[in-house]
Amino acid sequence: MNTRWLFIFIAFTGVTIAALMRAPSIPDVPIPDDQDSIERGRYLVNAGGCISCHEDDSGGLSGGMPIESPFGIFYASNITPDPETGIGGWQGSEFLLALKHGRTPGGSYYFPAFPYRSYAGVTDDDVLAIAAYLMSLEPVVAQRPAHELPGWVARWQMGGWNLLAGMAEAEPESYGDPVIARGAYLTHSLGHCGECHTPRNALGISQQDRAFTGADMPDGHVDAIDAEALANWSQEDLALFLFIGLKSDGEYVGGKMEPVIEHNTSQLTDEDRLAMAAFLKHPR
Repeated sequence: MNTRWLFIFIAFTGVTIAALMRAPSIPDVPIPDDQDSIERGRYLVNAGGCISCHEDDSGGLSGGMPIESPFGIFYASNITPDPETGIGGWQGSEFLLALKHGRTPGGSYYFPAFPYRSYAGVTDDDVLAIAAYLMSLEPVVAQRPAHELPGWVARWQMGGWNLLAGMAEAEPESYGDPVIARGAYLTHSLGHCGECHTPRNALGISQQDRAFTGADMPDGHVDAIDAEALANWSQEDLALFLFIGLKSDGEYVGGKMEPVIEHNTSQLTDEDRLAMAAFLKHPR
């Protein structure tokens, strides 16, 4: 390679890295503080499954739960408004940057143990309502452990990972039925069910062409929840499962799905659970 082509290669590589590392520019927006927004945010936090990972021993949201993966152990962060160890001082733009783009307030990458690839589909208004609720909580001082990762895993690599993950994503599907569309929003985006129920490739990228067909996790296999797997479930039975965890065989769910039912889907309205059931039963 002569000097000219070496220079072009270095320049192209530098521009590519800079583009991947540059955080999106998001205008600041106010976090609402009215009671209606806070209450809607509380509902959305339940729908988003935040409690399942971030709840501490006292029932708050100061995190600490270990999340095991093939790439190391990640610890859920403190999402109470403590200014030193939590999210105190965050602006509206920083919530949008985190939930929809996977970036810290300083612009570095979050690891995708935080399901920002799913949350990217959440509306800005819903993100800000979530922010309103979280900022209304009592601050908790709780410094959580550093992630336990092998030396070959680093935050800067997430720029390339996000690029590859974006290339692997299927085109968003549109639904003529508003009930199914609502169920897709709750299941795909807020509830991020595919983070566990969709298989991943060797890089940990969800295989969207096999969405909800089950996956192997470090602590065991996660069942398929697509239309084929749920063929013998009625929509009402599935909605009841999301409410109390009662399976079609008369047994109650256990394992890691139990807290999801307790803290997430059981807290939704009957209409939203039926919408999730309608979406999951919808052939894709």
